[in-house]
Amino acid sequence: MEIRSESKKIGFYYLLFTAGFLLFVYFLGLLEQTSGSGIWLGYVFLFVTIAIYASIGLICRTSDISDYYVAGRKIPAVFNGMATAADWMSAATFIGLVGILFSSGYKGLAFIVGWTGGFCLVAMLIAPYIRKFGSYTIPDFLAIRYSQGKEGGSRAVRVVAVGATIICSFVYLVAQIQGVGLIVNRFIGVEFGVGVFFGLAGILVCSFLGGMRAVTWTQVAQYIIFMIALLLPLTMMSYKKHQSIFPQATYGQILQEIEFHEKDFEVTAEEKKVRDYYLKQAILLDKKINALPNSFFEGKKEAEKKLQEARSSQIPLKELKAIEKRLNDFPKDPASAYELWQIQKKEAQLKSQTAIPSMDPASSKGVGVSNLDNLNFVLLIFCLMFGTASLPHILTRYYTTTSVSATRYSVFWTLLFVVLFYISVPALAAMVKLELFKNLVGISYADLPNWVLNWRKLDPPVLSIADINGDGFVQWAELSISPDMIILAAPEIAGLPYVISGLVAAGALAAALSTADGLLLTIANAISHDVYYHLVNKSATHQRRVTIAKIVLLAVALFAAYVTSLRPGDILFLVGSAFSLAASSFFAVLILAVFSKRINQWGAIAGMLTGFFVSGTYIALNYPFVSRLTGVFGERWFGIDPIASGAFGIPASFAAAFLVSYMTKKNPPVISRLVDYLREARSSV
Repeated sequence: MEIRSESKKIGFYYLLFTAGFLLFVYFLGLLEQTSGSGIWLGYVFLFVTIAIYASIGLICRTSDISDYYVAGRKIPAVFNGMATAADWMSAATFIGLVGILFSSGYKGLAFIVGWTGGFCLVAMLIAPYIRKFGSYTIPDFLAIRYSQGKEGGSRAVRVVAVGATIICSFVYLVAQIQGVGLIVNRFIGVEFGVGVFFGLAGILVCSFLGGMRAVTWTQVAQYIIFMIALLLPLTMMSYKKHQSIFPQATYGQILQEIEFHEKDFEVTAEEKKVRDYYLKQAILLDKKINALPNSFFEGKKEAEKKLQEARSSQIPLKELKAIEKRLNDFPKDPASAYELWQIQKKEAQLKSQTAIPSMDPASSKGVGVSNLDNLNFVLLIFCLMFGTASLPHILTRYYTTTSVSATRYSVFWTLLFVVLFYISVPALAAMVKLELFKNLVGISYADLPNWVLNWRKLDPPVLSIADINGDGFVQWAELSISPDMIILAAPEIAGLPYVISGLVAAGALAAALSTADGLLLTIANAISHDVYYHLVNKSATHQRRVTIAKIVLLAVALFAAYVTSLRPGDILFLVGSAFSLAASSFFAVLILAVFSKRINQWGAIAGMLTGFFVSGTYIALNYPFVSRLTGVFGERWFGIDPIASGAFGIPASFAAAFLVSYMTKKNPPVISRLVDYLREARSSV
């Protein structure tokens, strides 16, 4: 009764917060009408929202070990569900999911189906059991379950689990900070590297002082902000363009119009000319790749020669700068040339073909559309599903509820809050695509809208458009758009007030910060609790352990910001890799910890290491950033996409865990009793 009363009180406070934030956006809109739009709106949204998160973090500051690690296990189910939805709703989800649905249509549904299915697995197979166990971290749970009855748990299992937790969480963290850098770069005009450290400040103010307690209540506020940032512009766009205030249920007509335009682009003569140009480019790039390394040295020599001729002929400064840029952008060595030209060749091949219809699940058109694509679609769903059920920063959230029963309800609320996002994102992607078809394709290059000019200036580039066929009008095949910019640019594309663009940026920032907070805390707590306390200083006081966690959190945040400044790769690929690594490392041992009494510590170690190295090796061999560092370029196994590397890692993990467990000594009876306790149907824990 006391918990229910407390929930109502907290709910009332957050209802006031929601109303206040909407009022804040309304007044900014009025101010924009009187003063005009400008970059000042970006600064206002950035600093006001970070001030809100900092205030919550300051109010919730704590030095209590239970509060810092698991929020005192006092979080009501509905608010933990909202916080978990925010923790999961990363920059890749908020920014990337709209983009992938925009660019890939039906294929983008793999992400929605996979992530939704993952929370079903969490509810049925994992969350209630780890909450009943009652530890602080996932490595702690695994170390004690696979302890062979030793007091304090298995040191070897703990070390392996901590290592996998840190690597999976760090890869995911880099993707979030990269998303923050992109957002800040666009909306307050600072360069990408500076934007990364702006994001770092936002992350630290949420998590440094109050740990999980502060992060939880900050994430509730962040969920409210990014859902407003999605639903308000979506409703405004729908009403302005299609006279509907509930686009989630009425965008079927929009999909039909998109299909009509896509079929028209297939047969338009000017579109065919552009596709023919890209086909020639793909053939030329293929020849250059086959001629490596000679083609690299010849190309560099030719670029240097052109620059010398340009300098001696006194051409206009603008043209000279363009030639200098082409030389500076030329690959540094044959390995870099191979990587770059392969990417350019693939892009040219895709642009040389008619686009795959957005609503067709099994089209025979386009490059590489075959049974292999369908297999990759299914495997990606399963990797995302098992990855969601294995991510340590998500599972740790279910330690914070008041009971096992509350944990089950919490997963239900998580799914409900996530579904609100899912049913809205496809409608937004469809409306943006139709807007481009109607109001950008076919217009004169002399009449390009302002939003195109603004987004073309960004570095790294997210939008390119060039008159390939020389007719002076925009063709769909002449347009290259980064999926990551779609949701951020949507208000400008639809002609909405700039304050709505600032709101969307604030929502994207909230999504990135909420996940980054959870990831940082997961890494810091694993090191302070599992490494420092259990392996280094068993007599450490609670105060010292919390202090160590704060120091580690700060160090990891700084290192992650540095790695992000190197621009290690595509946000969605980094996130997909984190899911596959987590699934390959943890899914088997988490499931077997509850549902098998035979799996022992050696089987668990073998399962985690085998899954991690199989999946990690496949990602590394096929990931451009790693190939650039090592000079090693791998081949795809059976044509499976690297983002679905869990297709190899997960079965390998299960096989290794079973094989090694049955070849080594059985667990003592105490482990069987522990498993029976975890699987008891009822508990008030």
